[in-house]
Amino acid sequence: MDVLHEENPISAKDIQLKMPDPPSYSAVRALITRMVDKGVVAFSREGTKYMYRPVQAQNSVQASAISRLLKTFFKGSKIKAVTALLDADGAEMDAHEIEELERKIARLKKQSK
Repeated sequence: MDVLHEENPISAKDIQLKMPDPPSYSAVRALITRMVDKGVVAFSREGTKYMYRPVQAQNSVQASAISRLLKTFFKGSKIKAVTALLDADGAEMDAHEIEELERKIARLKKQSK
């Protein structure tokens, strides 16, 4: 989906070329077919090529992915997910990122009062 949101419309071959450690072309086509069947990807024909594009906005797809991630790996707990991220990458955060995180937490505290 990331590739489709970065550049669309895009052919299956170009999707495969932009993927890190890509699967076979037939695997890419099979995945695209499933996404078309689910209604998250649409296609049009340009000459002999099928060109694909995402149907949903990227922020909608991100929200759905985050929801599945929380449910699958963190039993729905946002604090467990944030803690895991901070444990894994916290040392790599710069001062600006930490300040932004503190501002967001302060804003959430105000809203919950």
